Amino acid sequence: MSSSISLSYNSQLTVVETLNGAYVSGSDNTVTFTGLNESGTLSGSTTPPVTKHAIFSKAMTAGAATIDLTALPGQTADETIDLSGLKVQALKFKNKSTNANKITIAKGASNGYGLNSAGDTWSITLDPNQSVGPFLLDDAAPDVGSGAKTIDISGTGTQELEIEIVAG
Repeated sequence: MSSSISLSYNSQLTVVETLNGAYVSGSDNTVTFTGLNESGTLSGSTTPPVTKHAIFSKAMTAGAATIDLTALPGQTADETIDLSGLKVQALKFKNKSTNANKITIAKGASNGYGLNSAGDTWSITLDPNQSVGPFLLDDAAPDVGSGAKTIDISGTGTQELEIEIVAG
């Protein structure tokens, strides 16, 4: 299957604070904070580039599973997406609302994939219906390869984690 990838991201947390006090005008008493909001678009011709994408659910067996970035499920039954030689540029994880317990996502124990140029260890734990991301890695993660290709998930039973990965 041939395709072209374009990623649009919008990360916003806009907070409006209402001030009260003897010397505060009732008609002009709010402050809006938007300093960390960001948005943009990436494609195969931008820096960093994005050229491959996978979105899927990963079920655990006996409370554990490994995501292999060299063998991700595609959109068709017979498609496998291999990110070898590419850098992960964006990630999003969601613990499904139907899961009963927390899920921990971490750098794989064997051939683990770090999220920065040093390949540092990382982990995040999500309660049911929590999500995190997009993580925008800005070309700083390592190239996917034999020594950097796995993300481990752990939790309970056969719970599922929803995952979206964009690389280039």
